[in-house]
Amino acid sequence: MKEQLQKLLQLRANLYVSNKRSVHFTDEKIERKKELIAKRNGEIVKTKALGKITSIDSPEKIYYQAHFQHLIKQRDFFYLEEEVEHRVARFENNDLIEDKEIIHPESESVIEKPAVPLFLNGNDERQTFIYDRLAAVKYAERWWNDFNPAYFKFENDCTNFISQCLHAGGAPMWGYPDRNRGWWMMRQNWSYSWAVANALTSYLQHSKRGLRAKEVGSPEELMLGDVICYDFEGDGRFNHTTIVTGKDAFGMPLVNAHTANSRM
Repeated sequence: MKEQLQKLLQLRANLYVSNKRSVHFTDEKIERKKELIAKRNGEIVKTKALGKITSIDSPEKIYYQAHFQHLIKQRDFFYLEEEVEHRVARFENNDLIEDKEIIHPESESVIEKPAVPLFLNGNDERQTFIYDRLAAVKYAERWWNDFNPAYFKFENDCTNFISQCLHAGGAPMWGYPDRNRGWWMMRQNWSYSWAVANALTSYLQHSKRGLRAKEVGSPEELMLGDVICYDFEGDGRFNHTTIVTGKDAFGMPLVNAHTANSRM
């Protein structure tokens, strides 16, 4: 069974760098990613796939993680994107009959989704603090594919992760113990703004204390450590958040995220 999964992972890795669809195997997610990279005038020149079995439900059902590392080329500029998929494989008579990704609502591709790019600043009407963008980015790079045991872990963890990054950058907590007020996590409890994407977006845009943000006109205006908030349905309610950790050859932001753990 492990050998079959290894062969499947290698096949999927090869499809990322191939210019043609396989006659025997297609993956719409892979083709969509290749198209989106091409729209950014880039190409995937190499993909490495690593698999890790997380649990075995029965001899016929295996849960595993697929960790993909993509080397992207834009002009003479190279950068690395990574993503982790949670997948389940089903076997019958030791033959692989089904393999699919376990999709969370937040794990859709965030590229070309309605989004609000937020530029952060540390001006506080009560006190001034400096938002340490480098510290926030370092935290995002350290924990993008892991969970800090100092914090509560959520199944949909994207905004909790972003709040941790902002706090690592010096953003002060305040409002405890009122969950509808401020921005905080303390004693296994937290404000809605800490863990809910729509609440964090509203907090950053409207708060009079702590870390605040302003919407910018284009993603190119963002700096490292800024936040992007995504509205998947276009209904004005934000579903997902990411943090800017780099720029590509054209100045477009590269981001780290949780739930579908990724750096891209």
